[in-house]
Amino acid sequence: MNAVAMASKRFVTQVPIRFAHCDPAGIIFFPQYLVLFNGLVEDWFNNALGLSYADMLHKDRVGLPIVHLECDFRAITRMGETVSLGLSVAKLGNRSLTLDVDCTGPDGQLRVTAQKVLVFTSLQTHQAITTPQAIRRAIERWLSSSNPTENRS
Repeated sequence: MNAVAMASKRFVTQVPIRFAHCDPAGIIFFPQYLVLFNGLVEDWFNNALGLSYADMLHKDRVGLPIVHLECDFRAITRMGETVSLGLSVAKLGNRSLTLDVDCTGPDGQLRVTAQKVLVFTSLQTHQAITTPQAIRRAIERWLSSSNPTENRS
């Protein structure tokens, strides 16, 4: 199956910014966005796709590492704010998944945008593998469902 460009359906979750996310000035330390965005992918798998991210790793021995990442940092985020993290599928390929992710502050201001390319890998061989059919079907089912934006609190 060839790579397929996707629609703009979004998964959105609310996340409080904690002390552990921040530098001494009380502003989120930029690498923490990558940790938050990984948590967003886990939440999307668990809650929107209905697939256990932990089982994918531990039982199925399928990894999903980042192989390419682009980020734009547009505004600061402070400790104590609750932000919205959003995810949409830009492309579902034979072995890869391209996600557009973002962070929006409680004031509606876009704080960070990123695009990450993830590759499905065997955790036995650490080589790229074809997108597992159960995951492909779950993503396609989620994309075709009627709710254009999914929220999780």
